[in-house]
Amino acid sequence: MLRTLMLACTWLWLLMPVVHAEEVHVAVAANFTQPFKQIAAAFEQATGHKVVAAFGSTGQFYAQINNGAPFEILLAADADTPALLEKQKTAVAGTRFTYARGKLVLWSAKPGVVDAQGEILKKGAFEHLSLANPKLAPYGLAGVQTMQKLGLEEALRPKIVQAENVNQAYQFIASGNALLGFVALSQVVRNGQIADGSAWIVPADLYAPILQDAVLLEKGRDHPAALALMTYLKSEPARQVIRGYGYELDR
Repeated sequence: MLRTLMLACTWLWLLMPVVHAEEVHVAVAANFTQPFKQIAAAFEQATGHKVVAAFGSTGQFYAQINNGAPFEILLAADADTPALLEKQKTAVAGTRFTYARGKLVLWSAKPGVVDAQGEILKKGAFEHLSLANPKLAPYGLAGVQTMQKLGLEEALRPKIVQAENVNQAYQFIASGNALLGFVALSQVVRNGQIADGSAWIVPADLYAPILQDAVLLEKGRDHPAALALMTYLKSEPARQVIRGYGYELDR
């Protein structure tokens, strides 16, 4: 009971509007762009702090953080990168947690292109397939793993249009430069439904689990706004936003 009361007091203290609002700099995986914008707006309203976010591939953020980028929190698209930063002592030990479990989707901006079983991949009746760089972006890697499991990687390789990150992969499809491609479900779902176009939600056994971990970086160790945001990400209002974009959550 005492521990519960202490946690509740800590939670309330962290979310109390502050007299001296501060900025928190956050590196956010590209697939989490839209949910994070919602979460950041609610956090700013609740606390008075200001969130300064950058969106991109986890691999690029890893390099930037090691080169001294001023980020205080990393919301990665994988679990390996935060763990590595923790091992390197660039991140604060014990602060890492999974904020979302991602899902891969094969998507086209046009209705009727992608069938419910993804058979279009086997037919190959398209010129370009958009995919994020698998060396930098976990959703790109998941796309490659899916093609490998289906025995289609070699046949589809000449059709791949590689993007820097999953947001660019989405833009290639949305703009018509690629008829279809692999992106995050969170990019194409609204209120639990595919918002437009056509899609195949790739079965989870075709790619390695996409565990998206958050970690407090050393630059945010004693920063009140960074600590408050890490706490807010675990709150029910934030979790509701995350679920709304098709992610799964740990209990």
